[in-house]
Order: sequence, then C-alpha cells, then structure tokens
Amino acid sequence: MTLRHRRAISAALATTLAGGALAGALLSAPAANADAWRDKEYWLKESGVTNAWQVSKGAGVKVAIIDSGVDGSHPDLKGVVVGGTDVSGAGAPNGQKSIGAKTEHGTLVATMLAGRGHTTPTPPPSASASASPAPTPPAPTTPPAGGPDGITGVAPEAEILAISTWLGSPNPGGKTDQEQIPEAVRWAVDNGAKVINISLGSTSPDWPQSWDAAFLYAEQKDVVIVAAAGNRVGGNVQVGAPATIPGVLTVAGLDGEGRASVDSSSQGISIGVAAPAEKLVGGIPGGSYAEWAGTSGAAPIVSGVAALIRSKWPEMSATQVINRIVSTAKDAGAPGKDPIYGYGILNAEAALKNDVPTTSTNPLGSIGDWIRVHRRGVFSEPSQAPVASPTSAAPTLADPTVPVAKTPATVDEALPAAVVIGFGALFVALVTGAAIQLRRVLKNPPAVPEEAETGALVKVDPPSRK
Repeated sequence: MTLRHRRAISAALATTLAGGALAGALLSAPAANADAWRDKEYWLKESGVTNAWQVSKGAGVKVAIIDSGVDGSHPDLKGVVVGGTDVSGAGAPNGQKSIGAKTEHGTLVATMLAGRGHTTPTPPPSASASASPAPTPPAPTTPPAGGPDGITGVAPEAEILAISTWLGSPNPGGKTDQEQIPEAVRWAVDNGAKVINISLGSTSPDWPQSWDAAFLYAEQKDVVIVAAAGNRVGGNVQVGAPATIPGVLTVAGLDGEGRASVDSSSQGISIGVAAPAEKLVGGIPGGSYAEWAGTSGAAPIVSGVAALIRSKWPEMSATQVINRIVSTAKDAGAPGKDPIYGYGILNAEAALKNDVPTTSTNPLGSIGDWIRVHRRGVFSEPSQAPVASPTSAAPTLADPTVPVAKTPATVDEALPAAVVIGFGALFVALVTGAAIQLRRVLKNPPAVPEEAETGALVKVDPPSRK
C-alpha cells in the first residue's frame, strides 16, 4: 500500500460518523425515582438473566469496554471500573473521561453490563420548630457498593476495564481508527480481560488490515470478543466490521416484543445471537439515567452472559463460551442459523444451566484461519502494547504466532483493489453502535428535527441537585 493510499484511508476513517450530530439541547429533565429505571430492565427476566444469577454473577471476571470512555464515578459503577487506558491521545489516562462524538455511549454500555445499582440515602426527618434538632450522623467515607436503586447489569459482580477511543469526529489526539482499535484490543488482552465488548460498527464488512494481528492476538490468548451488529436506522443494512471478523460473537437486536428490530438490527451471516435492543435504559456521565436503543445496547447483555459463564467455569475456553451461548439460544426466524437472528435469541439461564457438549471449534470461525486464506499470511504487525497502569498489572504473555504464508502477497494484492482504494468511503468511520439522540424535556421544547442514527437516547433523567 502506498503512502498516498494510507493517508487517504486514514483521512476518510477519521472524518465521518453516521448520524453523528446530537439532536436536542442538553437541558434538564424532571427527576425520576431510581427504582423507576430499575423496573424498566425487562431483559433481565425475559433473557433469563435473573435465573442465571442462581449460578453466577460474574465475580472475578474482567470485561474490557472499548468505547467512548466510562464514567466510573457514576453511582451504579462505584468500585466497578478497576483499570483503563486511553488509546485516542485525547482522553484521560484511566479511560474514564467521556470523549468523542457520543460521550454518553461508554457509560450506557458499562451500566448495562456490570452496573451494581446504589442505595439512595434517606433524608433525616425534619425537626419541629420547638424540638431540638437531632445531631446529624457523620457521612460514610465511602458509599456502599451496590444497592436496590439504579441500574443493575447483567454481570453485577464483574469488573470493567475502560478503554476510551475518539470516534465519529476529527480526533484532536491525532490517532486514527486504524491505530486505536488494535491498540485497544491488545491492551485489553494484556491487562487481563476475559471478555471484550465492542459496541462499535461500520457500514462496510471489511476492516483495516492493521486490525488483523490484534484480533488474532485476542483469539490466541483465549479472549471472547462481543460486537454489535449495527442498526438499520443508521444506514447499516448489513453487518459491518468489526462484527464481521471471524470468531467475534456478533449480536443482533430485538424489539420490545422479542422480534428482530426493524430499526435496531442489521443482518448478515456473521450474526451469532440476538438480544434486546429497544426500550433500553442505562446510566450516563454525571449520575444521570437515560432510555436508549440500538444493538450496542444488545452487545453488553451478551458480554455480561459471557462474563457469567467465565466466572462459573474459569478454565472454559473462549470457543466453548461462545458455543455455549449460541447453542442454547432459542431458535427464531428460519430454522437453524439465519442472517437475522443468527443461532437464535439469547437464553442466559440455559447458557448457565444446560449441559452443552464441548467443542474445539468456534462456531463463528477463526481469524487465524481467515488470515491464512485471505491475507496469505501478510498483515501489519501490531505495535507494542502500552505499559499497564498501576491498577491493572499486565500478565506475562507471549507474542502471538503468525500463520505461515505459503505464497506471500503484497498488501495491494491481499485486498481487492476497490476495497484498498476506496476503503475510506466504504468504511465510513467507526460509529458508536447506538448513536445517541437526546431529547431533553422542556416546558416549551423547540422543534428539533430528529436525525436517523444507529440508535436513539429518548429520555434523560439528571442527577438530583443538593
């Protein structure tokens, strides 16, 4: 690939986001009781998660979230984020600064995946005018972990590694998608993630060759990668990368009735399983809550189930974890695997309780095998993994082995010319799979046209003010 080609690809990848603008002003909405948000988590029961908790809640499993950053100070994420990094050059070193075109996105994903809820403090009774005021007890030095209010995730005892990326608009840190994603994947693996959630999508099934080695590294280090399929409303009629990468567990979206979502689900042969993607709720930075939609909300539901399995059976391979999830799914649509539901609708209880034959073959393929056939063993070497932060020491891991090339090929030969030359136009930059439209509640709201995006954040509840 010539320098001119590389520059053209990077420029196109860095400048476009499908439906990137936020719709509506960031204004306050009436406060709602946190229990009202907990009550809206219908998928916990309908997907069998509450019954799966009889077996596992995800303890001891680290899940990496490659997204826009995670607000670890959110009440429902206290003590959940145990490490992180920024791969954009524009975020916080710990990955907890919300950045990019969709700043809320990473925290929404994190709360759905591993939120622990919180306990709302009970205000002391007001003293009468004639009575002496009772002494105010000292405030606890640290808030209690978890509680009955707010959002509880699918794997409420799992831990999160927050990896912030800048996607969907020009990155002030200067790093392209081609650089950020492979660096993020490698960092996650090197810092102990057993599951990686990527609620990102694109409009092309192809991916930059620079990603090959990183996804191969994760495969060889036995890490489960879960990705959102993408959403029709954002222009993604077919599944796009990284959800098309072999071995990745790709998640399609369901509507509130358990059918394939017309707006929130693309289709494609790489889909593994389907999960709820409409009428979702989650936390957003600053302690707020919001309703939203999109397959990037379905992905953390499945990632959470993967964490439950890896907690219950720590020695189970990533291949067997994925096989357990897809083989216990409820068949839907055309009999057997289909491009709408994949192997079927997620059944967390069955995934944790059923007897499932062991297998050594990932039903969703292998990136190593794909590289051997399609790249003929030639791909970009990954950059050195960043030094781990003090909060998440990196285990000692060997470098991945590279498939041996029978007949070496140049980069231009390994990729079809139309993809190499026009890759930027086809790829249309990574998008945070459930792009967000904000509609704040006003007394006299202005008329704001809604933009077709990959998802919709339709209601926001701000934190209470003291």
